Amino acid sequence: MNIKKSVSVVIPNYNGKHLLKEYLPFTYAALNNAEIVYEVIIVDDCSKDDSVEFIKTAYPEIKLVVNPVNKGFSYACNRGIEVTQHELILILNSDVKLTADYFEYQWKYFLACDTFGVMGRIIDMEGDGIQDAARVPKFNGLKLKTDYFCYSDSENSRLYTFYLSGANALVDASKLKQLGGFSEIFSPFYCEDMELSIRAWRLGWKSYYEHHAICRHQVSASTKNYETAQWVKSVYFRNRFYLHAIHLNGIALLLWYLQITLIDLIPKLLIGHTWIWNSYKELFKNRKLIRQYKSNFKELLTQNTSRITIFNVVSKIRSSVENKKLHKFKP
Repeated sequence: MNIKKSVSVVIPNYNGKHLLKEYLPFTYAALNNAEIVYEVIIVDDCSKDDSVEFIKTAYPEIKLVVNPVNKGFSYACNRGIEVTQHELILILNSDVKLTADYFEYQWKYFLACDTFGVMGRIIDMEGDGIQDAARVPKFNGLKLKTDYFCYSDSENSRLYTFYLSGANALVDASKLKQLGGFSEIFSPFYCEDMELSIRAWRLGWKSYYEHHAICRHQVSASTKNYETAQWVKSVYFRNRFYLHAIHLNGIALLLWYLQITLIDLIPKLLIGHTWIWNSYKELFKNRKLIRQYKSNFKELLTQNTSRITIFNVVSKIRSSVENKKLHKFKP
């Protein structure tokens, strides 16, 4: 039985000509080695370098989508997702180098009808230090975070992961499109991959980590194109706030607001980290949009007859690793 599927690769790009030139050949090598039907789609997010001309000249077969305005990762990925034609979609960062057998170990997951997607092991560009593996979540009060990473050396082990990294996520195209892709409120970057996977989990769709599918990642090659370190921090905290506001409800949501005010906002302001005030303001400024996201997703939950909460998701993943012999490490 042939368990391979056709794949659409979606790569968002911003000022990444040097990265595409370096790593695209490895993407093609992995696709050709898999002996599948595929397409490569690059969404240029209004680059200031000559990425577009490079793609047109060096890779004329690539489907190129050019955004007239820079809007970030979520928006760029969604424009690519919209034009995909195949069974699976690989969301891939431009700063990721796939190994030749990257796809070999991932097909088996899609034999199950409730698989949302699978991600591979992310290691350093030089050396074998693991940057990302299966993520096991926990709550600190009502703040959601990664408790630890873990992996198994066994080829037969199937590990859930809390979310699929946006750097390399092979997902079921029909499910991804049913979810509407990434939530663009998270633009330009951070937390959009976590929030997407949470929505999938809450619909009863599973995300997996495959330790034997390996890719290399050039750390901070993408976000260094943007603004200042303080601005990046403010975006990160704002998006963490958005994620919780979208997926917490009732008394849990009210208590979370109290927690972030006492634990995040006030202490940081007192020590001069005034950038967090921008994060906090954006949370309240966009309450209407957040309510719309919540309403749309509630409707999708109803359509899929699901009553799964974020607390159920965390409990399911944590219980799945109990009593398993795993290698664990902290993020």
